[in-house]
Amino acid sequence: MSGWLIALRAIVGREFLRFIHQRERFLSALVRPLVWLLIFAAGFRAALGLSIIPPYQTYITYETYIVPGLCAMILLFNGMQSSLSLVYDREMGSMRLLLTSPLPRWWLLFCRLLGASAISVLQVYAFLAIAALFDITMPLWGYVAVLPGLFLGGLMLGALGLVLSSLVRQLENFAGVMNFVIFPMFFLSSALYPLWKMAESSELLYGICALNPFTHVVELIRFLLYLQFNLGALLWVVGSTVVFGLLAHWGYDPARGLMKRKV
Repeated sequence: MSGWLIALRAIVGREFLRFIHQRERFLSALVRPLVWLLIFAAGFRAALGLSIIPPYQTYITYETYIVPGLCAMILLFNGMQSSLSLVYDREMGSMRLLLTSPLPRWWLLFCRLLGASAISVLQVYAFLAIAALFDITMPLWGYVAVLPGLFLGGLMLGALGLVLSSLVRQLENFAGVMNFVIFPMFFLSSALYPLWKMAESSELLYGICALNPFTHVVELIRFLLYLQFNLGALLWVVGSTVVFGLLAHWGYDPARGLMKRKV
């Protein structure tokens, strides 16, 4: 067990050291949601009126509505960014060396996901602190209640990133794959508008949004911020995390994935 904990500390510590040395990564993670919150929301406020829907008990501003979606955006982009570094590690050989460890492969991948998720959560709280400076606040205890939802969402989106990184052979191709996944997941979700508005426009798009795992990450965060529990969203996120985790475990099988591609 001590070997497992040593591996956990080493991998998570390496993720934090990399994050500390890449300050622009922290800034870029905050710039994207802040642009949406302070600029785009001002333009969309009049066009996208919101009715009273759970978990809200009264009418809210559009800026307040999109905060959970922007928190999930940070988790999504950071999960993809972490996977990009994984592709780099694979090309440099460090990932291949890690997989030769006697520890189980699932534990090594989980340690990597845990480190990336912890960094994502810190970025989300930094964003929420900045939003509070602009008088966009949530219930005080909601900031505590949302913590497990943020970690679970970070694990799910990080596992998705692992799946993508196991499929991409070259670092140059990963940016295109990221954009192909990130933007459809973000815009076909409830991050920027409630699903009932999408249903008014197109039943097909509504069905896609309802099946999008990112939608359920957003809703899980939204309900927890307001001290409410969304069982459906939780089951979707947990199920998606398990599926993506199994696919990542299969994709990083040295006998079938990474080493085979190196031949």
